[in-house]
Amino acid sequence: MSSRRFGSQSLVRLLGHWQQTPSRTPLWRQLADAVRLLILDGRLALDTRLPGERELASALDLSRTTISTALAHLREEGYLESRHGSGSRVILPDARAVPTLSAASAALDLSTAALNAGPEIHQAYTHALTAITPHLSLTGYDQLGLIALREAIAARYTARELPTRADEVMVVNGAVSGFALVLRMMTGPGDRVVVDHPTYPLAIAAIQGALCRPVGVALPETGWDTDGFAATLAQTAPRLAYLMPDFHNPTGRCMESETRKTIADIAAQTRTTLVVDETMVDLWFDSPPPPPLASFNPEASIITLGSAGKSFWGGLRLGWIRASSRTIATLAQTRDTLDLGSPLLEQLATRWLIENSHDFLPARRNMLSERRHRCSKLLHEHFPEWAFREPEGGLSFWVELPGMVATQLAARAETLGINLGTGTRFGLSGAFDRYLRMPFSLEPDELESALMRIKPLWAALNKNTPAVKKSLV
Repeated sequence: MSSRRFGSQSLVRLLGHWQQTPSRTPLWRQLADAVRLLILDGRLALDTRLPGERELASALDLSRTTISTALAHLREEGYLESRHGSGSRVILPDARAVPTLSAASAALDLSTAALNAGPEIHQAYTHALTAITPHLSLTGYDQLGLIALREAIAARYTARELPTRADEVMVVNGAVSGFALVLRMMTGPGDRVVVDHPTYPLAIAAIQGALCRPVGVALPETGWDTDGFAATLAQTAPRLAYLMPDFHNPTGRCMESETRKTIADIAAQTRTTLVVDETMVDLWFDSPPPPPLASFNPEASIITLGSAGKSFWGGLRLGWIRASSRTIATLAQTRDTLDLGSPLLEQLATRWLIENSHDFLPARRNMLSERRHRCSKLLHEHFPEWAFREPEGGLSFWVELPGMVATQLAARAETLGINLGTGTRFGLSGAFDRYLRMPFSLEPDELESALMRIKPLWAALNKNTPAVKKSLV
């Protein structure tokens, strides 16, 4: 298998502000730590071939000796494999798992914002095992999904002021899988896809995996920049736009009704398809979000993604697409080349969870609200230099650091077995190196333990980083 070559400038952008100045840690070690972090995050894919030492030295403005020493250290650790005349190729040590956004074996994982299964998941599967009996006489293949589940999903949309029929719903293997299917149907290599900036990292990965070009519209301090959104659509003529209006990941903000109307009108006027990700829609704290964005202008082409992962449990691996019946039929034809449908047992379990969600979602939201308050208190007490706003929903804080040191902090934390979600994962071309996404979804004791281990790392790193402001509430 041939390796993909990674350009020096692309690597420089991904590395961000990796260099600690001043620092007792030698430059070669700092560089090795930063590259290792990219590999473990999955931002440097396995089998990627790095630029040569001379090219890297020029791009990073370092001596070739520094580059050579850093690469040699990574080879010794098992993260690079080098062959004479072929450069260095990204690999993993035999003892390390393939890098993913969730490191289940990690001692402390602050890179993933998700919840463990509650007792309702066991109830759902118990019910599903009984309910599956009449389906066993059939083949089990269904590209659209069980009609009963699609009816339950449609009823949820209808209750939220978006009238929906079962033939306007397709069950898929998670929201990201649904987005990848939409990209496969609607885009080709080189097409532009507009996204919020920052945005969900797996959405960026799906866009790039489809050989499309993500184009970011910067989020202002609060809300959304509708003028910037309209200007970007006019200037770039994208094939579609991907938005997360309901407790946006990573910022946690929620799009107001007026903004939803404006965005939907812009989409209708420009004939731009919107892909709206509602993964976090059930995780609100003070009040539920406005109706779905697709309900604000019937003339707009809007495809809505939903998921059972955050509302119920990630292990279900089920999501859905809500769109016009014609679009759903076309997606079903496109899906022929990918898979033959979603697992039946999980569909039956998800149907039970949707129909009984009123019994357990309020308690789930209360628990998250309490964890948000606990995490906020810990951050104020132990990291007063970090700035953040209380999210309106979701699973995490979007934390601004007083300097571009997120990569450095994450690299140091990784050596202790702590995974941090740096802001650069949520941006394009290495942006947001002064941000961290800090989940409050962990068990309180586990979260406090992780933060206490990070505290001395931050204190050492922050000695030469001037504070810029206090936390926002």
